[in-house]
Amino acid sequence: MQITVTRDVFKLAQVFTISRGSRTEANVLTVRISDGAHQGWGECVPYARYGETLESVTAQIKNVTVPVDRAGLYALPAGAARNALDCALWDLEAKRAGKRVWDLAGLPGPRPEITAYTLSLDTPAAMQAQAAKNAHRPLLKIKLGTPDDMPRLEAVRAGAPKATIIVDANEGWSAEVYADLAPHLVRLGVALVEQPLPAGEDDALIGMDRPVPVCADESCHDRASLPDLKGKYDVVNIKLDKTGGLTEALELRRAALAEGYRVMVGCMIGSSLAMAPATLVAQGAMITDLDGPLLLTEDRDAPLNFDEHGVHPPSALLWG
Repeated sequence: MQITVTRDVFKLAQVFTISRGSRTEANVLTVRISDGAHQGWGECVPYARYGETLESVTAQIKNVTVPVDRAGLYALPAGAARNALDCALWDLEAKRAGKRVWDLAGLPGPRPEITAYTLSLDTPAAMQAQAAKNAHRPLLKIKLGTPDDMPRLEAVRAGAPKATIIVDANEGWSAEVYADLAPHLVRLGVALVEQPLPAGEDDALIGMDRPVPVCADESCHDRASLPDLKGKYDVVNIKLDKTGGLTEALELRRAALAEGYRVMVGCMIGSSLAMAPATLVAQGAMITDLDGPLLLTEDRDAPLNFDEHGVHPPSALLWG
């Protein structure tokens, strides 16, 4: 068994801005695992918010001792390195068996899921123009988390009056700001608020009125996160780069649903290869947010299909 890791860069269709900064390209790591006869691959996006860099994650991957299996990968922490390795192993197992990943995992055949489309943080006028351009999409996601959020939200609603809107504050609000904004979120028909408070300060959500469902993103990584979410959140956002791969993502989904949470399945900005395994986790989710490839000007060969029915599961030519 041989493991290789390479860095790939995908240009974004436009500058993408959130409250933490802007980017013009997606820098990803591609992992390939070969047994000599078959090769599986996976993709991860190291995320600075979690102390990851392209270099640190590459080092983690290169330090893995082969041969390795999915259970053995739990020696690595939940995060980007384990994600790419785990998804590559699933792909390798599927190719060895001549079966689709969902059959190996004992899951029903996946169907398309409507995905959110994310609007970049900008001036209210620019965000209204973005919203109007994408008003045909049924689900829009807005990046907020600044002192001037209300004019932006009002502008997006004006630009896309019929779309369902979800809001991602990226830890940018205080408890007071959230309480202040909550009635306006209801008035403007916001369906969900993602991570309004910093992960280390979200105890303030306990006992607060939550007229709009509140989703844990930075506060929820894997199953070990669940005990600390009680009384604070209604929904958990499952991202494979946080869980450390498809294996833990499926387990987190089962555990979260069993504890009464609803599920959102999200992504970092990456290619269709990064989204492909997440389409399995997204089946029946309250919110699917797998729009990474829609934000790029280039993608993998045999990319995921996006149409009016949503994001389709991957072809065997791409993954799984």
